[in-house]
Amino acid sequence: MNSKERIIVALDVSSKEEMFKLLKKINQPGCYVKVGMELYYQEGADVVRELKNSGYSVFLDLKLHDIPHTVNKAMRGLAKVGADMVNVHAAGGSEMMRAAIEGLEEGATGKRPICLAVTQLTSTDQKMLESELMIGHPMMDVITQYGKLAYHSGMDGVVCSAWEARQMKEHTAPSFLTVTPGIRLAADSAGDQKRVATPARASELGSDYIVVGRSITAADHPAEAFQHVADEWGKSQWKVNN
Repeated sequence: MNSKERIIVALDVSSKEEMFKLLKKINQPGCYVKVGMELYYQEGADVVRELKNSGYSVFLDLKLHDIPHTVNKAMRGLAKVGADMVNVHAAGGSEMMRAAIEGLEEGATGKRPICLAVTQLTSTDQKMLESELMIGHPMMDVITQYGKLAYHSGMDGVVCSAWEARQMKEHTAPSFLTVTPGIRLAADSAGDQKRVATPARASELGSDYIVVGRSITAADHPAEAFQHVADEWGKSQWKVNN
């Protein structure tokens, strides 16, 4: 898999029309894309099927978090949609995560989708963790514990910030995937994200995949922005692997 195939473009739009217009501007046929709640709840499963039929790889980012039985049934259905990657919230616990994997395996007609666990959203910081979520431990400790729980529950990897990727692998396994959102080019605003990193830094920190949204999709020239991200990510990948 080359470096471009590990860049996941976040399609944070509300309709298929907007989506295909954006993909045309990005001009990367068959790249990896992320379909989140905004698009999926408007367009449903057909949007994933259309992307797959057009040759794209799809990360269906719905972050399931419910009782184990409900997540199992939901994943059984999502396995039939054709996404390559799906996710749950690690905060749902080990029984829920195991139920998610079982549902995917029961519903998949071929190879089941990669299943990831979200540790903490990249919009969460230490202040929110303590004052709003009432979790009185350091952020890194919480994320590490969630990651270990996900690993021992059979997840394929986690969604975490780039800053936690290396430690996550040290506490699980080198093959345990780290998919890292909150990626920004150096000149871009962090927006509502707190724990952000550049593509180069994410590679150095051990990210397996990076999820890039506004740095590409909100750029004046999305195709050029994608290439900029790919160049930075690819050069760093080469340094890390050589």
